[in-house]
Parts: sequence; structure tokens; C-alpha cells
Amino acid sequence: MNPIVTVQEAVTAFADFMEPTNAELDAIELEMPLILADVDLIDAQIIAMDHAPNDVDTRRVRRALARVLAERAKLTNRTAGTIPAGGAA
Repeated sequence: MNPIVTVQEAVTAFADFMEPTNAELDAIELEMPLILADVDLIDAQIIAMDHAPNDVDTRRVRRALARVLAERAKLTNRTAGTIPAGGAA
């Protein structure tokens, strides 16, 4: 009995659409401060879950959350007029 193997990887492995476009890379670059703030928030939450939460953990999570909200507000204000009408978000 011969196994049926898909050849999709061989066909699409080197296709042009597999790489991010310059516009997508620019969007990632624009969102990078928010992404890093989210990572810091997740790190703070993981640290707080590792043991019984204390005042330092509470402040760390609160400070990280405030940074995420501030970066999200900055990103929203920067990109408010740049999204084309009818575009996918």
C-alpha cells in the first residue's frame, strides 16, 4: 500500500506570497512598542502566578497594564487617519 503524500509544501515553499510585504513589515514596526508592552505584561502576570502574589507583583502587573494601555492609545492616535476605507483590520 502506497501512502498518499501532499505536495503542497513543495509547490508553495518558495512562493512570493509566503514572505511579508513591505507594508506588512512597516505595520509590524509601527506596532512593535505595543507588542513589547504586551510581552512585559505577560511576563509580569507569569511572575505573579509563580508564587503567592504580593504588593510588588501587584504593582508590576498594574504598571505593565498601564504601559500597554498607553501604547495602545499612542498607536490608535498615530494610525487614526491612515487606515483606508474598506480595508481589512
